[in-house]
Amino acid sequence: MFNNANKQALFSILSLFTSIGTLLCCALPALLVTLGMGAVLAGLISMSPWITNISNYKNYIFIIAGIMLALSILILWLNRNAPCPIDPIQAKACTKLRKISLYSIIFSTLIYLIGVFFTFFAADFL
Repeated sequence: MFNNANKQALFSILSLFTSIGTLLCCALPALLVTLGMGAVLAGLISMSPWITNISNYKNYIFIIAGIMLALSILILWLNRNAPCPIDPIQAKACTKLRKISLYSIIFSTLIYLIGVFFTFFAADFL
């Protein structure tokens, strides 16, 4: 069904999307207000009012995104020494996919941490 490379890619992509969801729902509005761009935020909300609706569920969104990110990191860690195919073309693709998965997880973690900071801690500091 799913081999290790497909699981890595699937969880990396899912963690990236959930991290971007946390950024859109909660961190982006807080960042815009912090930078004094309230008018931009008002325009953004008028164009896409669903942002305020999903921000009501920010705790659930961050929990799900954190679980997806943790699963992605776990699968990447468990498969770090898994063998690639013997065929040179497939081995090169396998190595490239592992690097892409690693960069995707690093980027997702960064987005997630920015979202956590602006959603839960920025009001205390700024």
